[in-house]
Amino acid sequence: MALALGVDTGGTYTDAVLVRDEKKVIASAKSLTTRSDLAIGIGNAVEEVLRQAQVPASEISIAALSTTLATNALVEGQGGRVALIYIGFQVSDLARHGVSDALKGDPTVVLQGGHDHAGIQKVDLDEAGLIEFLHKNNDVSGYAVAAQFATRNPEHENRAAEIIRDVTGIPVTCSHHLSAKLNGPKRAVTAVLNARLIGMIDKLIGRAGLRLTELGVTAPLMVVRGDGALMSAEQARTRPIETILSGPAASVVGARWLTGVDQAIVSDIGGTTTDVALIRDGRPAIDPNGAQVGPFRTMVEAVAMRTTGLGGDSQVHVRTEGLIGGVTLGPRRVVPVSLMAIDASDVVHAKLDEQLRNTVPGEHDGQFLRRVPGSATEGLGPRELTLLDRIGTDVCPAEDALRSRMDHASLKRLIERGVVQISGVTPSDASHVLGTLAAWDSEAAHKSLVLFSRKKTGAGNSLASDPTELANMICDQLTERTSLALLETAFSEESESFDLPPGELASHVLMQRGLASHRGLLSLDAALNIDVVGLGASAPNYYPTVGDRLRSRVILPEHAGVANAIGAVVGRITVRRAGTITSPAEGQFRVHLEFGPKDFSNPEAAQTYLEESLSEQARSEARQGGAEDIRLLVERQVQTAQIEARDVFVGAEITVEASGRPRVAVG
Repeated sequence: MALALGVDTGGTYTDAVLVRDEKKVIASAKSLTTRSDLAIGIGNAVEEVLRQAQVPASEISIAALSTTLATNALVEGQGGRVALIYIGFQVSDLARHGVSDALKGDPTVVLQGGHDHAGIQKVDLDEAGLIEFLHKNNDVSGYAVAAQFATRNPEHENRAAEIIRDVTGIPVTCSHHLSAKLNGPKRAVTAVLNARLIGMIDKLIGRAGLRLTELGVTAPLMVVRGDGALMSAEQARTRPIETILSGPAASVVGARWLTGVDQAIVSDIGGTTTDVALIRDGRPAIDPNGAQVGPFRTMVEAVAMRTTGLGGDSQVHVRTEGLIGGVTLGPRRVVPVSLMAIDASDVVHAKLDEQLRNTVPGEHDGQFLRRVPGSATEGLGPRELTLLDRIGTDVCPAEDALRSRMDHASLKRLIERGVVQISGVTPSDASHVLGTLAAWDSEAAHKSLVLFSRKKTGAGNSLASDPTELANMICDQLTERTSLALLETAFSEESESFDLPPGELASHVLMQRGLASHRGLLSLDAALNIDVVGLGASAPNYYPTVGDRLRSRVILPEHAGVANAIGAVVGRITVRRAGTITSPAEGQFRVHLEFGPKDFSNPEAAQTYLEESLSEQARSEARQGGAEDIRLLVERQVQTAQIEARDVFVGAEITVEASGRPRVAVG
């Protein structure tokens, strides 16, 4: 009987499950995610699940990993320093489609080169300019290359990548490897994000594989993609961008496996994000526009997921607008004070007690800083390095390290680079105060909320009279934001348009009054007319109230807290490859593939050639990824036009999907 191990590394917890024959969860375990070295938390969770199940690690035949690492990194603005080589475009194009935003000040060069829509070279690639740029900008973790119409002819991207490897030896991402679709700037954004993530995902997979081997797990490691399918660890190392929304996608697959629902909204609350998706006809809906995480719209095929920077560890802020006050949450994840106190009890409690004795609230009351061990400091400026020295190697109160406004900008840079973690008040701390959670240091949570409640509103009054009032205020805000996220998803997936953006519809006064069953001259009623599957360890704390607010049934399945890890081991290995055929001249039919264009004299021959090439490529990659019993699914989209009463071929796109179950390791 096959025994499968599923592991999910979340922002706060790492989960592990053992599933027998894809039918029964025989054990599950949680361990705190160790951000400095994720393999430590993975090892702790796997050790515990093996202890519970009382089975030897050698019996495990499949091991699969889902992770929120890539998603959280993009939401929080983290990742390595990269450089973009932009070929055939204009400098002004950098400001469009979010390319400059994705670069975040990292180096870029615009070079001559590129092709036209038919795959014909416009001008020679400026190789000398590329080499000069590389010599000046080799302090990066990865390069991204995007050339104009590279999906029609990737010659210049391939040549640039070859030069980069020869000159620097640093990993390089070509945009045409990530998507076969047009839209060069959007491919450039995707390539930049992929390059930024390579170091992080490579480190995770390498350390995770080593730790599993140390524990006796010899099965090959698989990784969950953003569409819920599996890919090999080696494939994930080179295309880490495909793991964005990996954790959320696994949760949707897990939710379906746990509940058997055919129609439902799945909402998974983690430490950093809340991820909402739709199950329709038993399958997760796929986003036709590409995955969006935070402000970035990528060209990665993924589950149609709305990811919001809202979780149990979202930073709590005082609402300063107006006179009433209140709180807002996120989008940044911080370490809960109650959790930081577990690691540094003496430092945290001593500083909290000192701040409680002060008569005037301080700007940084209840906040602490900690350097991430082993974090890279390349590319940091003198101010960041000075602040880093001030923080030291242990937990440091924020007020002791931050001495000027310029230090705040330096701290933001350190957090974005993943070098420093900040601790502050979170919904998890509020749950400790209310007694609905008791995993960490409740006393530290209580002290931090006392300090936070003393902060002033716009009217000059204290934010809350006591920590319990503040805790309820925080949890109410989380409930409200979660409800809006669910409504926004429902409106975006409705078959009939309401002529307003989903976000506006969700918060519209008529919608909100309808949910409250307004009765006056008007009688208004509204409800979410679909079940909600609540996932995540903290879902039982918040989602019953969300269901009441939306007047919808909430399903909280057994093992809801480890649904991501379950989804990791019940998925299939799937590879999709797509190609296009154009007709640049009458009687000429051009097939565009990764190795360049090829011309045919009739459209049928071109389509047959493209389908056979894509089928072989998809089948080969699925086999290399560890799939067996591979099945192919082919989709053709042919465009024709009526000219003088006859159909004329305009173009075609063919997509081939190769899918199979992971090969079971034989011990």
